[in-house]
Amino acid sequence: MGFTVEDMLIVGRKRYKMDLVAGKNGWANSISWLLMVEDTTITTAFMGKELAVTTGLGFPTKEKLIELISILNVHHAAGLVVNTGFYIKDIPKEVLDLADECDLPIIEVPWEVSMADMIKELTVSIFLQSQTDEQISSAFITAIEHPEPADEYRKELSASFDTDGRFQVVAFATKTLDSMDSMDRKRIGYRLQIYLENISHNAHFFYYNGYFLLIFNAVDDASRDEIMEGFLHRVKQRMPDQEVFVGIGSPVNDVSDVHISYKRAEYALKCAMEEGKLSESFDELGLERLFYAVSDTRLLKEMRDELLKPLMEYDEKHSSDLIKTLSLYLKHNGSVSKVSAEMFIHKNTIIYRMGKIKELLGNDLEDGITRLSYYLATLIYIKNNHILM
Repeated sequence: MGFTVEDMLIVGRKRYKMDLVAGKNGWANSISWLLMVEDTTITTAFMGKELAVTTGLGFPTKEKLIELISILNVHHAAGLVVNTGFYIKDIPKEVLDLADECDLPIIEVPWEVSMADMIKELTVSIFLQSQTDEQISSAFITAIEHPEPADEYRKELSASFDTDGRFQVVAFATKTLDSMDSMDRKRIGYRLQIYLENISHNAHFFYYNGYFLLIFNAVDDASRDEIMEGFLHRVKQRMPDQEVFVGIGSPVNDVSDVHISYKRAEYALKCAMEEGKLSESFDELGLERLFYAVSDTRLLKEMRDELLKPLMEYDEKHSSDLIKTLSLYLKHNGSVSKVSAEMFIHKNTIIYRMGKIKELLGNDLEDGITRLSYYLATLIYIKNNHILM
C-alpha cells in the first residue's frame, strides 16, 4: 500500500522526534508526496495522498489551523506534519479533535529538527517505495494473466507477501471510470486508497484492466468485512458525486490462484453495477455462480429465450415488470406477501401479474423442475442480460 504514515513514523520517530498527536486511525494512509504548505492556495492542486508539512507561518491562529485541517480533509491528504515551537507553540485541542474526527494524522516535529533533512530523506523513501509498488503491481498482473508457471511472480512477491497464504481480490469501479483520463483516474484512485483504512502492507492496491484492485493477503473474513464496511461508509460521505461499486472475489490459498479470485471479483462487480448495489460478494451469489463458469453465452441466451420470450415481448411492449415479478415469486416459493413486500406493490397486483404470467407462458408453474428451470431463466435475464443483448 505504498509508503505509509506508519512507515514514516518508524523512520522518523527517533531521528526527527516525530509524535503522532491526532488522527491515529489514519496510520495506514499511504503518502504520494511531501509538500510544504504555508498557505492554502497550493492545496487546490492536491490529487490525494499528499503529506502536508508546515512551519505554521501561515497558520498562526486556531481558526487558521482548523481551516487547514478541513481543506486537507476535503482534498484527501495523507496527513499533516506540524513544526512546533516557533510560529505554533502548541497545537490547540480543537484542532486535534477535528483531525481525530477526520482520521487525518497530525505529526508533531519540534522546531530544532532540520525540516530540509527530514523532507529529503522521506522523499527518497517515498520514491523507492513507489518503485517497489510498481514491481509488485506488475507481478500481480502476471499472476492474473499468466498464472503458470508461478516461479517468476512468486519470487517477486515473496519479499512482501506470504505467497503460500490466503489471498483475496476486491475490485472497485465507477460507471465513468473507463472514460476518465489518466490524471482523473489517478486522482480517484488516490482518494479510494485513503478510504481503505487499517490496511498497511498486508494488501496491495493498483489499477488494472478498467478496475481498481485491492489484493488482500492473510486477512481474515471479519477484518476484511470491517475494512470494506468502513470504506463504503467513507466513500458515501466524502464522495457523494461518485457512485463506487465493489465486487469481492473468493479467497484462495496460494498466490498462483489469485487469477481465480480476480475473475470472481470482476463478475461480482459487474453484478453489483448491473443491479445498482454498492457491493456484491461472489460467494454470496448462490445459484448465480453457475453462470460465471459458463463461457458459452449463446447457450445462456437460448435458455433465456426458450422459456421467457413471451414475457420479454410483453414487458418490452407494455413497459411492465413481469420477469422480475416471476423471479421473486419463484425465489420466495410462491409467497405473494413476500413478493409484494420486496417490490412495494399491493398483493392484488402481484396476484394479477402472476395470472398474466401463467397465461402467457401456458404453464401453471406447479412442478418443481419447471419452477427451477424458469427461476434459472429469470436469473440469466436479470443478472446476465448485459452480455446477451
